[in-house]
Amino acid sequence: MTQGDLPAVLRIEGVSFTTSWPANAFSNEIRDNKLAHYFIGRLDGHVVAYGGIWVILEDSHVTTIAVHPDYRGLKLGEEMLLKLLDEAIAQGASWITLEVRESNDVAQKLYRKYGFTTVSTRRGYYSDNGENALVMWAGNLKGELYGARLRALRAALAAEIARRPSTDSGHAW
Repeated sequence: MTQGDLPAVLRIEGVSFTTSWPANAFSNEIRDNKLAHYFIGRLDGHVVAYGGIWVILEDSHVTTIAVHPDYRGLKLGEEMLLKLLDEAIAQGASWITLEVRESNDVAQKLYRKYGFTTVSTRRGYYSDNGENALVMWAGNLKGELYGARLRALRAALAAEIARRPSTDSGHAW
C-alpha cells in the first residue's frame, strides 16, 4: 500500500465498516510505523482489497482486512490473509493474532481454516455498537506442520482462483 492507494482504500473502508479508520491513520501506518506491513489487492487494475499486520519480534497482529462488497465471494479475503501470513513468517513471526466481531461468522470460518483458534473475548470491543470481539491466535507459523497446512491451502486456493470469473491475471496481487 502506498499513499496513492489511500483514496481507493478509504472508499473500501467506508463501505466495509461502520467505524472507519481516518485517512491519517492509514497514512501514518504506511509512512511512520516500521512494524507495519500493508498491502492492497487489485483486480482488473482496480484496488478491491487491502490488509495489514504489525510484526513485533516473534508476534504479529492482523490490524485490518477488507474486500470491497462488489468483489466478495471471489476468495480475495483469503488471498489477503495468506499474503499477511506469508509476510508475518518472512518477518520472523512465530505467532499471529487478530480480533474479529463475534457476529462475523464468515471471517471466523476463514481464520479457523488457517489454524486460528479463539483464546478469549474482548467485551464491548467495537465502539459502534458495543459488540464483543473474539481474540484468535495461530501459532508455530515457522513449524513444518503449519508450513504443510499453508502449502495445501495455497494449492486449493490457486485452483479456485483459476476458476475465478475473467480478470486480467486471475490474481489480485
